[in-house]
Amino acid sequence: MHAIKAVIMAGGLGTRLASLTPDIPKPMIPVGGKPVLLHQIECLKKNNITDITFITGYSADKIEAYFGDGGTWGVNISYIVEEIPLGTAGGLYYLKECLHDTFLLINGDILFDVDFFRMFRWHKKKGAVATLLTHPNNHPYDSALVITDEQSRVTNWLHKEEPREDYNNRVNAGIHMLEPEVLEKMKAPVKTDLDRDMLKPMVITKGVFAYDTPEYVKDLGTPDRYERVCRDFENGLVEAKNLRHKQKAVFLDRDGTINKYSGFITHPDQIELLPGVSEAIRKLNNSAYLTIVVTNQPIIARGDCDHDELNAIHRRLERLLGEAGAYLDAIFYCPHHPDKGFTGERAEYKIECPCRKPQPGMLLQAHEKFNIDLSKSYMVGDHDRDVQAGLAAGCTSLKIDAQTPRRTSLLECVDAILEGVV
Repeated sequence: MHAIKAVIMAGGLGTRLASLTPDIPKPMIPVGGKPVLLHQIECLKKNNITDITFITGYSADKIEAYFGDGGTWGVNISYIVEEIPLGTAGGLYYLKECLHDTFLLINGDILFDVDFFRMFRWHKKKGAVATLLTHPNNHPYDSALVITDEQSRVTNWLHKEEPREDYNNRVNAGIHMLEPEVLEKMKAPVKTDLDRDMLKPMVITKGVFAYDTPEYVKDLGTPDRYERVCRDFENGLVEAKNLRHKQKAVFLDRDGTINKYSGFITHPDQIELLPGVSEAIRKLNNSAYLTIVVTNQPIIARGDCDHDELNAIHRRLERLLGEAGAYLDAIFYCPHHPDKGFTGERAEYKIECPCRKPQPGMLLQAHEKFNIDLSKSYMVGDHDRDVQAGLAAGCTSLKIDAQTPRRTSLLECVDAILEGVV
């Protein structure tokens, strides 16, 4: 990782935060008594990334006066000062001759704690030219959405101004792992938008991928978001979300737990959120728990839907939650069903499998992907098979049951979990 250079775009004005932090350049806004840029440097240093370039503009002198050559923090910092703002990527032109290996390009107005070792391995395994770090957020309706295929290859962007219907809630978090060939077409230092002018045209080469992670990456763009980031830092959430550390999760069944159960759901229009679900998931999003759906979907084996149609159903689910300020960290589904001999069935999915609840396979997949401590995690569902799957994985299981006081909804179960009474 020492070979990786980091380039931080640190020229932001912070106009929307002027009421809270007048005369402070956006990347120098304090969180926990330290500038955001210093938090970024400390995270990079933990990942053995010590060669850092700041591309600055507004109040460049203040940034350089504070950080100097970086020796105080055990890193080497150099500077490029844009006399005229060059957008989110134009300043990279000045680095073409010295970026010969994989490098990071990072927005200077985000607080993060990321395991870059893990991201680097994933980037190299995919053979990516560009990898975007993506995650869900609680305002996808006004964010640019990243569209991917089943291999995590980026196929499109939906920018803020573009119409969107249903969607997977995945946005570019402002961290990019890039190969130097990304810069080949830069012929002059002109204003350049990284996404629109450089990466989106590369989608046709199939070399752009999205690395999806639930780790903490949040921007400070508005007073509300800034105050939330400060709270999260003080509560220890920023570091705790790093995948080097064991995670905690609340696993959720889908039908009858999140959305109204109405038999087999085979079309997005059938998805209807149950009362209190958005509030429950928002509470989980604001906690130390990941929110992960694990759902049996035998409609694939039955031949009622294919994977694309099921994904369309899940896009509707994510949109409805996103409109209410809630999100899911991941969705795992089992397409299998063991009973055979029915018209229209897909024989390849008519098998006994380790992922269909009450088997714990989906929870174990999530454990492997996100480094989850199952003994500190919960399974919530409305059926005995959900309870059994959770117990088999080593979780505490809660059943939504109209006959059980205080556990008649997902919201009541989440409150019990967060209050530590189960």
